[in-house]
Amino acid sequence: MRVHSQIEIQGIVQGVGFRPFIARLATCFSQNGWVKNTSTGVLISIEGLEIQQQKFLNALQTELPPFAEIFDLKIATLPLANFETFEIVPSVENSQISAFSLPDIAICPECVADIFNPQSRYFRYPFTSCCSCGTRYSIATRQPFDRENTSMAEFKLCKDCTREYQLMDNRRFHAQTLGCEKCGVQLSFWDEFGNVLAEKDTALKFAVEQLKAGKIVAVKGIGGFQLLVDATNQDAVKCLRERKKRPMKPFALMVQNLAQAQMLCKISKLEQAALISPAAPIVLLKKLSQTEIVEAVAPQQKLLGVMLAYSPLHHLFLHDFGLPIVATSGNRSNEPICIDNDQALVNLSDIADYFLMHNRKILRPLDDSIVREINGKITMLRRARGFAPLPIKLKNVVSNTFAVGGQMKNTVAMSHENQAVLSQHLGDLDSLATRRQFEKTLIDLQNSYAFQPVQVMHDLHPDYVSSQFAANLHVEKIAVQHHYAHALSCMTENGLEPPVLGIVWDGTGLGLDGTIWGGEFLNIYETGFERFAHFRMFSLVGGSKAIQEPRRVALSLLFEIFGDVAFEMMDFGFSETENSLLKVALSKNLNSPKTSSVGRLFDGVASLLELCHVNQYEGHAAMLLENFASECETIDFYDFEIREQIVDWQPMIEQLLQDKKTQSVNYCAAKFHNTLAKICVEIANHAKQQNIVLSGGCFQNALLTKKVFDELTAANFVVHTHQNVPPNDGGLALGQLYAAYFQH
Repeated sequence: MRVHSQIEIQGIVQGVGFRPFIARLATCFSQNGWVKNTSTGVLISIEGLEIQQQKFLNALQTELPPFAEIFDLKIATLPLANFETFEIVPSVENSQISAFSLPDIAICPECVADIFNPQSRYFRYPFTSCCSCGTRYSIATRQPFDRENTSMAEFKLCKDCTREYQLMDNRRFHAQTLGCEKCGVQLSFWDEFGNVLAEKDTALKFAVEQLKAGKIVAVKGIGGFQLLVDATNQDAVKCLRERKKRPMKPFALMVQNLAQAQMLCKISKLEQAALISPAAPIVLLKKLSQTEIVEAVAPQQKLLGVMLAYSPLHHLFLHDFGLPIVATSGNRSNEPICIDNDQALVNLSDIADYFLMHNRKILRPLDDSIVREINGKITMLRRARGFAPLPIKLKNVVSNTFAVGGQMKNTVAMSHENQAVLSQHLGDLDSLATRRQFEKTLIDLQNSYAFQPVQVMHDLHPDYVSSQFAANLHVEKIAVQHHYAHALSCMTENGLEPPVLGIVWDGTGLGLDGTIWGGEFLNIYETGFERFAHFRMFSLVGGSKAIQEPRRVALSLLFEIFGDVAFEMMDFGFSETENSLLKVALSKNLNSPKTSSVGRLFDGVASLLELCHVNQYEGHAAMLLENFASECETIDFYDFEIREQIVDWQPMIEQLLQDKKTQSVNYCAAKFHNTLAKICVEIANHAKQQNIVLSGGCFQNALLTKKVFDELTAANFVVHTHQNVPPNDGGLALGQLYAAYFQH
């Protein structure tokens, strides 16, 4: 018996070769009809023998293309229509939008083979793609994902590409980013004044020659510009540091393939899987003792951030160059990555010597994502290209809600049906350019999903740019305490409901009492949270300057214990005038806000151990402390006291100062980490909550996370950590969305 069924599918079903997949299935199981994209997903009408149709439906749900995911599937039976063939028909747009965009994904192995095959018409074409790979989110204007709704619309297919587009057995059948040397995107090579020096393959060869000569080349990639330089040339890397005003912060590396990465770093199975995944993120890896990479790439660090070539342009570039390259974001300090040719020429002309451009518009800036293996899981540290805007399923949700995140590492989010759409990493909202991108991204999300927010969730701190933006919206506004949002973020991605103990450690967050929190133990209930315990407060002498200078934290810790004698105990490099002013400030509590921050405690200990007195970048001191601690295996820990649920760090600091006289820095640093883990167990025993979540920027520290996890697990607690959402402030917006559920 013949049956006519209409199938409506929602999920990640656009930009993944889903319609060609359906067409092949229909042919395989002798079904006629059609398939088309809609604003809500994909709509299918099939007609054929019932038994064959059932096989079609089974295969539809069990043999999905890579990246495709079905969230909802509805089937309706209709009268016979007597279709004669099966075809892909033009897409339809409607007012409701629920189709999710696919992230930009790395070039597939088949396309890599094409660009290096002299017999292929895609030989050395740097924008080769197919249904399984290529640009997606960065070029899409709206849903559904069809060529006319992307910045590929201006590139008309040639006869050969049209033929491949229409051939059902070709992997470029209905590939929306299809193009070739004749009809597709083209390269050009510019000097710093905007003069075009070469085009097409010659442009690429010119760029490689300049890189070999030690020059800095700005390359327009998938999500924006990257600054490239020879990673084996010390002078070239130092020049990039000077021009970008980035004296110490590690640069990311790009290599041609896994074999080249293995020559630089020790790589676990999990790290290898992350490296070669379609998302192709930067993976933090332990570097080998001797490599060709110069010290200036990652000064003082035992880790290297490494990514594999993920676009055809990168593959060709690295093949021709032959050596690892530094590939860092093409932007000015604290500004978004450049995405426009003219913008890059203006903003990067005093950094780059030359520019390798292309003529396809990038519509959204996307930095490279960063991940790290932490406690046996690949954990997100920066969520951008390759991951955004994949939706995150919410167990409990209030629809039509915006969350605007925090001030640092900002991301924004919205709840759409039972999903959260978390934006790409936007950065710190200190610069005007980043603020504009923040606002543009919110508008983009709203337009992409025809979304009208009824409420906005924001941080408790009134001076955050994100909070001030929320204050001007004409909807209900709800403030969410910073560390509560962190804990909820971890609960959300682990599918947890209260009660939970949240151990939330970071650098800064406004507390309910107006002080700066950051060493928190929060009992999370359905009705909200209570601050169950926290670290003893200490002064941030000089306010925000103490964040930049760990020596100020170290001095404050010593002053809390020893009073004025602290100024004679260590030489932190202050002038006599500075010492006098600091003594007055600490004695009279002037411009010295109190904090419980474990992030600042890390800074202070790093300075006391003389590892870092002045941060050259965010997390500098803490990263050094972790590096040294990871070189020592000991189970020793320092004493601590807990009075009225306040963790007193004074015994630990006193003993650390004694150890410093006779023990190695590695030993002291490791013992400090061990002590923090022991503190967690002690507090957890008092709190009596079975489920525990670890969140906040301090848990980017792999050593700390593992020690805390192991100690708590050994004490029979169930411990949950981050994986798909950053533990740092990049996850705040997701936690704020979850807070909306409890508010209602």
